[in-house]
Amino acid sequence: MRLTRVHVPGPLFAGTLALPEGPARHLVRVLRLDVGAAIRVFDGEGHEFEAVIESVRRDGVAVRIGAEVANDVESPLSITLLQGVARGDKMDTILQKATELGVTRIVPLLLARSTVKLGADGIARRHEHWLGVIASACEQCGRSRLPRLEPATQLQAALEAGEEALRLLLSPDASASSLPALLSGYPEAAKHGVCLLAGPEGGFDDNEIAQAIARGYKPARLGPRVLRTETAGIAAITAVQVTAGDWR
Repeated sequence: MRLTRVHVPGPLFAGTLALPEGPARHLVRVLRLDVGAAIRVFDGEGHEFEAVIESVRRDGVAVRIGAEVANDVESPLSITLLQGVARGDKMDTILQKATELGVTRIVPLLLARSTVKLGADGIARRHEHWLGVIASACEQCGRSRLPRLEPATQLQAALEAGEEALRLLLSPDASASSLPALLSGYPEAAKHGVCLLAGPEGGFDDNEIAQAIARGYKPARLGPRVLRTETAGIAAITAVQVTAGDWR
């Protein structure tokens, strides 16, 4: 039987650990686990440990951490998703599925046609919420290392990174090359990684497209149909994993 996995920010060591309120509540109130139940605890940095629930009290839950266990499920291909911030549950879905598919790094983008407008406080609140979405996805899919989530930022700042990676601007433009064709023309992708740039609900404006192309992003077409923002990045990550990642 597959063991329940819990993310607890590290560092983690053998011995007794009091769980944070969120994981403790989920184990006891949602999953109905009790003293003696075996679980796994991971720190989000690639370390995972056997653990057993040691005590359940009104003021918290304690587990005894045991031996570290090997858990090598990370993709050998570095994939960065630069994603225009989408509304509500759409963004949660994108983050969840990108994590399950093995993305390495996620950069939320505040773009001209984004319907979500965030100030400094809103960015901080969303960041914490999105970290929780990513951690939950890692608990479910078996990853011990959380994808790196950058603070939401403007496009120009995000385009500065990934100079050696294959940089693809996901576009429904019929004149763009197909994503598989672009991947096949860059055999160094496995070494340098892939950056995928996906727009929000309203897509990119002309200035953003020009900025991306000037920074080396190549327009990539994802088939003959126009994909929604919550579909495009996920479809592209899947295609990249099939072509150059750990789905080969």
